Amino acid sequence: MTTERVAEEIEFAYWVPNVSGGLVTSDIEQRTSWDYEYNKKLAQTAENNGFTYALSQVRYEASYGAEFQHESTSFSLALLLATERLKVIAAVHPGLWQPAVLAKLGATADILSGGRFAVNVVSGWFKDEFTHLGEPWLEHDERYRRSAEFLQVLRKIWTEDDVDFRGDFYRIHDFTLKPKPLNTPQRPNPELFQGGNSLAARRNGGRHADWYFSNGKDYDGVTEQLVDVRTEARAHKREVKFGLNGFIIARDTEKEARDTLREIIEKANRPAVEGFRDAVQQAGNSTSSKQGMWADSTFEDLVQYNDGFRTQLIGTPEQIAERIANYRRRGVDLILGGFLHFQEEIEYFGEKVLPLVREIEAADREQAERSGGGSNQILLGV
Repeated sequence: MTTERVAEEIEFAYWVPNVSGGLVTSDIEQRTSWDYEYNKKLAQTAENNGFTYALSQVRYEASYGAEFQHESTSFSLALLLATERLKVIAAVHPGLWQPAVLAKLGATADILSGGRFAVNVVSGWFKDEFTHLGEPWLEHDERYRRSAEFLQVLRKIWTEDDVDFRGDFYRIHDFTLKPKPLNTPQRPNPELFQGGNSLAARRNGGRHADWYFSNGKDYDGVTEQLVDVRTEARAHKREVKFGLNGFIIARDTEKEARDTLREIIEKANRPAVEGFRDAVQQAGNSTSSKQGMWADSTFEDLVQYNDGFRTQLIGTPEQIAERIANYRRRGVDLILGGFLHFQEEIEYFGEKVLPLVREIEAADREQAERSGGGSNQILLGV
């Protein structure tokens, strides 16, 4: 089995802990903090340890172990101004943002950061955040139709003048944004990310986004989504990159890593996990195909609220590096990592895991060149 496009080097992102409670809903110790000083230092550590991107979370209402949270776009800009190379992705909700207003904010953030601002369009799973603010709660596929228009409007405003757009959710009339974001051959406008698992999410990602984010998945789950997203993209003469969520537990021995996972689950905050499950599984099950996010997630999966354990980046540096390499061979372009103790574990990852990943990639390139297939024609041995 082969895949047409394999990245020469996989990239890495991390979840910004701008929301309290860490990345697992558990009472296990998590040496992390949602405050700015911690996150400023963490962003600097990440960019010096091989991370290309950071994703600022979005949560508006205190809930499910996330009692406190900093707003994502403003926090992203603060991190951009505290770093030199890191690209920061701000998660936003259509329905709570007007796309032209976000386009203006994004253009300013992009210019101030030298072209490092990006957006992750989140269609929404938390009904209360909409209804408590007096906003309508749309059915699943309608939320994704709105997101599709949101993505289109953002791109048009960032790249065109005198924009007209007449959709079911957004109407733009003769609108010109100046200054526009930075435009370079390497990156013509701020990158747009779309996440999800459902068929509607895959359709949006293929048609409108630069990147598609998936919840945690095993090899077969990743391959299924990649085929769908890239088939949709190519039908519209586009290419889309693929990012995969994974909770990373890298330890000197596999036993240490597995014991850590076991402790996380044993100490799960059951009321918080069950409250989250009740909120999100109606979103996943509301699709006709039952393929929405969290539709088949177990209690243990939801302790890491984006199914990060499923990716199985748990073990020694060698085991994790090989698994990352296998995901890359299947077409994954980026790993979005969560950690228990962010500061020290990102340092450990940069020192112990990342060099092994790069060694495997170099060996793959040499093998491909010897076989005459080129770096994008790698036989999948997983």
